[in-house]
Parts: sequence; C-alpha cells; structure tokens
Amino acid sequence: MIPVYVRYLSREIYAAVLLVLLAFLGLFAFFDLVNELDEVGKNGYMLYHAAVYVAMIMPGRVYELMPIAVLIGTLYALTTFARHSEITVLRASGLSTTRFLLALLGIGSVFVALTFIFGEYLAPPAERAAQQWRLAATRSMVSQELRTGLWVRDGRRFVNVRSVLPDTSLEGVRIYEFDERAALVSISEAKTGVHEGASEGWRLRNVEQTRFLGDHTDTRVLPDLVWKSELTPEVLSVLMVVPERMSVSTLYSYIRHLEENNQRTTRYEIALWKKLAYPFAALVMMGLALPFGYMQTRMGGVSLKVFSGIMIGVGFHLLNGLFSNLGVINGWVPAVAALTPSIVFLIAAMTMMWWVERR
Repeated sequence: MIPVYVRYLSREIYAAVLLVLLAFLGLFAFFDLVNELDEVGKNGYMLYHAAVYVAMIMPGRVYELMPIAVLIGTLYALTTFARHSEITVLRASGLSTTRFLLALLGIGSVFVALTFIFGEYLAPPAERAAQQWRLAATRSMVSQELRTGLWVRDGRRFVNVRSVLPDTSLEGVRIYEFDERAALVSISEAKTGVHEGASEGWRLRNVEQTRFLGDHTDTRVLPDLVWKSELTPEVLSVLMVVPERMSVSTLYSYIRHLEENNQRTTRYEIALWKKLAYPFAALVMMGLALPFGYMQTRMGGVSLKVFSGIMIGVGFHLLNGLFSNLGVINGWVPAVAALTPSIVFLIAAMTMMWWVERR
C-alpha cells in the first residue's frame, strides 16, 4: 500500500511538473513559430503551414524539456513543503532521508517512462512527419551538404543520389559497382527510384547501364531495374532527422550500416548512448531537487530556489550538448561523452545531500 505522504507528494509534484512543462512548451512554441516566420510567404509556405510544423515538433520538445521540467517542478513542490514546515514534520515523524529519496525515485519512474516513450515512439515519427510537411509545403527536396548530392557506400557499390524527395523516393540515381579487386564493373544511371519493400528492394526507372567487359563496354537502356540494398527509406530518413531525435532502433540500424561500409559512427553512437541514458536524467534531477527542499526558508525563498533550478537545468542541457560535440570532435568513447553530464550532476546531487545532512 502506498503511504499517504507519498500520494500527497506525488500529486503535488506531478501537478507542478505538468505546469512547468506546459509553460516551457508554450515558450518554445512561440520561439519556433517566430523562427519560421522568415520562411512564410516563400514558395507557397503559409502561416498555417508554419503553425502545423511547430505543433508537429512539440513531442520532440517534450522529450528535450522533460528533465528540466522535472527538476523545476520537483524543486518548487519541495520548497513549498519546506516553507509550510511539512518536510520538517515528516522528518520529525521518523522519515529518513533514504526513504524520502526512494519515494522521490518511485515518483520519478513515471517521468522516466514518459521520457522514453516520447523519445522512442512519439518524437522520431513526429519529427520526420514535420520535416516532410515542411518540405512538401515549400516544394523542396531534402537538402544535401555536397553539391554533387548524396554519396552512400553499399557494399561494393558507391551510390550517388542527386536528390531525395520528402517521401524518400530518389531522383538522379547513379550506381558505381566494383569487383573484389576494386575494378569498376558497371555504371547504372536512373532517373528515379522507389523502394518497394524489404524483399523487393529499390525499383529504378529509365535506367541506362554501362558494363565494362575487359577491352570493350556494353551500354543498354532498361525501362526499370531492381536494386537490392541494405539502404532503406528508414536509413535515408536520417537526412531529415538529427541523430538526437531518432529512435534507438533507427540509430542502431544506421550505425550497423555505417560500420558495414567502414564509415565513421561516433556521432550516432553518442546519440544512441544519450537516448538510452537521457530518460534516467529525470531521476538525477529529482535527486538534485531534494537538498533544496531540506534547506531552511531563510536560505532563500521559493523564487530564488526556482531560479537556481532553472540555471541548473539550463546548465545540464548545455553540458549535454557540449560533451556530445566534444566527443565527436575528439573521438571520445561514445559512452563517456554521453554519460558524463548525468554522472557529474549525480555526483553534485550526492554532494549537496551530504552537505545538507551534516549541517
């Protein structure tokens, strides 16, 4: 049976976190909409297109902001309890710090589950749909960093795609195939390509294929050509979604694709480790909030402590991004780059709790 104080505590924390999260979402939605206004009126991109796009990326914002909202909401609730001397009464009744912390972690497990659900099942498809909506509204294609288009290695083939449409169909496909001695075997050029399922592969239309047969070449024109490849629309979807917004399964499959083709995977491995660790940041944030609840009101009012929580949350967000970028630049072990910010804040929470307890 759940103790009465745990039910009371959870009700107050859930309400406070929800309020903070809604406030942050409203703020970020406003900034995102303002950011989209520069594109409104260009290529048929209207205000309602921008509004729909902003609404569609909100699940990703929920995922990003959840730990910060948990920190500020928990801090506000605990500080309110301290101001009303409710924490003092609980401790005088025999509630130890360990039991209090375990109660908070039990409450925080709900936030861990919600963060994982948003990060794995809601944010990635919503982000892809948002990018497809935006590209379709502006009549654009998936932009490439290289002027020559997208280059992908697929076993012994090197594939060049001029453009990837929002529905992940291809335009301007050129496939260079080599043998085991790295000698060029054939070049196939197709105007378009559509994926027809895992078993069928890609169907290329209007294909001109040139085969190199020793001392002569053979050129033929084909109405269509089946190209079976590990390259799938899911893999191509990484062009529209940054690694941090992908699902664990998509990241894992893309990392395998890169490894099979001897390409660098550091950025995606760091993103994978962050996806696995990020939901548990909510528990670290609740651990950070507990010492503030134990501090006496004279050491700072509710407003000061909430402001401190905001600064800590922003610091965590910035440190997360900093270590991810440093990990990619310096080639750090992906687990170290992804987990260090959470470990640093966990140590800070333990240090603060030790300091408050010995006072």
